[in-house]
Amino acid sequence: MARVDITDRARKVIDTLREQHGPLIFHQSGGCCDGSSPMCFPEGELYLDDDNDVLLGEVHGCPFYMSKFQYEYWQHTHLTLDVTEGRGASFSAEIPLGLRFVIDSRLLVAEDD
Repeated sequence: MARVDITDRARKVIDTLREQHGPLIFHQSGGCCDGSSPMCFPEGELYLDDDNDVLLGEVHGCPFYMSKFQYEYWQHTHLTLDVTEGRGASFSAEIPLGLRFVIDSRLLVAEDD
């Protein structure tokens, strides 16, 4: 079952960011700044570990993680990665482009299995 999907707009932004930074990862945090916004980092720039992070899947060739703490709240949801105009308050790679990644969510249903 795919836990996370992606829009075509977000795919295009990822392609642009890959040209600049190489391989990328996403992390849906529950921390400060933009709260629970998805953040994009060049691979290797964010410390991840099995004790604190859950791999939800992959979006457009990028691993998508969530903190275990956040996962406790979101485990029954399906996520769709999208992008919108505006500068978020995070360290995510798309911010200098005047864009920010966002998540649309819905509850998982039986058809998702």
